[in-house]
Amino acid sequence: MAVQLERFSTNPIAVPTTNWWECRAVFNAGVAYYQDKIHLLYRAIGKDGASRFGLAISHDGIHIDERTLVPLIESDYDDPYERCGCEDPRITYIEGVYHILYTAASMYPGSNRISEKAPWRTRVARITTTNFKTFQRHGLVFSDEIDDKDAALFPQKINGKYYIFHRRDLAMVLASSTDLQHWQEEGRILEPTQEGWQNDRVGIGAPPILTELGWLIIYHARDRQEVYRLGVLVVDAKNPSRIVAQLTEPILEPSEPYERIGVVRNVVFTCGLVELGADYLIYYGGADKVLAGSRISKVTLINALRKSTVSK
Repeated sequence: MAVQLERFSTNPIAVPTTNWWECRAVFNAGVAYYQDKIHLLYRAIGKDGASRFGLAISHDGIHIDERTLVPLIESDYDDPYERCGCEDPRITYIEGVYHILYTAASMYPGSNRISEKAPWRTRVARITTTNFKTFQRHGLVFSDEIDDKDAALFPQKINGKYYIFHRRDLAMVLASSTDLQHWQEEGRILEPTQEGWQNDRVGIGAPPILTELGWLIIYHARDRQEVYRLGVLVVDAKNPSRIVAQLTEPILEPSEPYERIGVVRNVVFTCGLVELGADYLIYYGGADKVLAGSRISKVTLINALRKSTVSK
């Protein structure tokens, strides 16, 4: 039997409110520990259709105890690269600083490599914080000439370099840097398959977590019927360009009503996970409408991956 995530019985854990800025959708949260609490930086869509970030806080990882009444982070409307909103934050803690990578949306011309239904273009941008109260913007991560999205940093240097996964041309791509400013492409690590549940596009989900097998990667995949699922793989601890294990079946796919019916049908999409005791907690957006959570035993997942090693 394929390994599956266990959904929280309280799902969805956060839904749209009557607040103007989050009345349409609340989903796709980046996750971090801060002051012994789980901070969920979620994407919200309001009356104007633009995406902003709100903050929810949980003491136990399952129930939301606090939630901002106003947006925590909004687009820099003076920046031509993100005037249409900020989307899908992913948080990585590195040496005392929380690095938030997100998708900046605008109508500023891009490469137009991919035919999208929406007229706007997307690029990866970075914000940092140490306290989730004050934030510093660092602008675009990559060149503004190429449309890009779905980026996450590794939480530590590998062989003296920072590494990042991002999605370009429907594939998951690796890049490296010595200073977080200048990036060098290291190649495509995961591409869509010819057939099956990941035959349209693939991209990073939650930021990598180091395990005894290597770097654990939860990723999203979409098929040609536009159904999003979650998969899992492991890349080498010292060489993140090499996949060492990968499950052949998804660990989560849309089946619940809040995953099948919403702003976009049939979507489960993650931007973050945390380790809590013996489990991994994986948070995900359901149908681009609500925020949900799931869990899986570390031992169960690692043992399944140990049986699914690959040679590349």
